[in-house]
Amino acid sequence: MQTPNDTSEANFKFAPVSNKSIAGDRIVRPSLNYWQDAWRRLKKNRLAMAGLIILVALILLSVIAPLVSSYDYQTQNLKLKNAWPSADHWFGTDDFGRDLWTRVWIGTRISLFIGITAALIDLVVGVIYGGISAYYGGKVDEFMQRAIEIVYAIPFLLIAILLIMVIGSGISSIILAYSITGWVPMARLVRGQMLTLKEQEFVLASRTLGASPMRIIMRSLIPNALGIIIVQITFVVPSAIFTEAFLSFIGLGVRPPLASLGNLLSDGANVIRLYAYRLLIPTAIFSLILISFNTLGDGLRDALDPKMRK
Repeated sequence: MQTPNDTSEANFKFAPVSNKSIAGDRIVRPSLNYWQDAWRRLKKNRLAMAGLIILVALILLSVIAPLVSSYDYQTQNLKLKNAWPSADHWFGTDDFGRDLWTRVWIGTRISLFIGITAALIDLVVGVIYGGISAYYGGKVDEFMQRAIEIVYAIPFLLIAILLIMVIGSGISSIILAYSITGWVPMARLVRGQMLTLKEQEFVLASRTLGASPMRIIMRSLIPNALGIIIVQITFVVPSAIFTEAFLSFIGLGVRPPLASLGNLLSDGANVIRLYAYRLLIPTAIFSLILISFNTLGDGLRDALDPKMRK
């Protein structure tokens, strides 16, 4: 039999837990999914957020500024040619008296459109091609990789010149020329990621349940590789913009009176000793776009990498 001392000792050992102790064991920090945690880490990266803010500002200016301007991008006024920046013409005028404020933002809009469109085409073609190549493997993978090497060996400038000779210079020819070879890095990157993912248990479970290969690729493999795909897109867009600027600079891209950052840089380089503002302003916008995309891409790479999670 238990003595009174034994009973009091047992009650002391098994005393009820107070509400304060229970509250102390609660998880105070809310649970976050993968994308919420990535956004939280991205916000802590000041350079990446600065790049994102600058990109948003440039996109808004390229859309809104020409609409609210009192000058059209192709209206000529020879009396005001090569006027320096002033209250009436914030970025000055060019050889034909056209307002450079409007032309610079129209050119920014066109360059961004070319870069984003080319990146989307590379995204679709590269992801599907790389996913199919990695999933099937064997002879299919070997044949598709040899085809990639052939495409990658063709000089881009040669393709651009041939397309311009056939369909003429312009936005469509630049996008098409870049898209013919630009999807190759994306396909290789996706293939490498898919080769690792297809050996995971969730892919085996999908196969066991009878899912078709395309469904596994689209619903299981690609969503799990979105992080690295998004990072790659942020590097493809500035590459496409640089390609457009290069082609327009050498006279193979967008033709006047339509403006792009490339032909604005080309026009400014011809008169840099007399009217330096015509080169400095487009160069500043062009540099901001490239730097912002690169800093944002670096930030996304760190934010979407599970190894960087703290």
